[in-house]
Amino acid sequence: MERRKFLFRSVQASALLLISANMFASALPMFNPLKKKKVYFHYLLFWLRKDLSEAEVKEFENFFEGLKKLPYQKNLRYGKPADSSPRNVLDNTFTYNASMEFDTLEELEAYGQLPEHLALVKKYKPFFEKMLVHDTVYN
Repeated sequence: MERRKFLFRSVQASALLLISANMFASALPMFNPLKKKKVYFHYLLFWLRKDLSEAEVKEFENFFEGLKKLPYQKNLRYGKPADSSPRNVLDNTFTYNASMEFDTLEELEAYGQLPEHLALVKKYKPFFEKMLVHDTVYN
């Protein structure tokens, strides 16, 4: 009977040790300051056509709302230029800007090829006369 209890407790202790070790190993990368995760940012600038009505300009925001629903991207934000004090380095001639982040470069590039993404671009491309894209990687 004592031997049976000993074996049962040994199996329990082994299982607990194994589970604890797995949990510790999976959490370890979070605490490793040497291994920094890269984040990819996709930054967009749009200059809408001057002949658009206020309603059409407002409708253009549906482009961003549609992009928010697509996979891969996170934290999509969009807005208009701030009323910052004029400076030589400031360019606030754009109508809208948007930014979003991605976990990997592969996800950023896959996002750009999604049929839903391409359909939104096709639908709203007539609204703007110029667009710039800046892709950036942060450590």
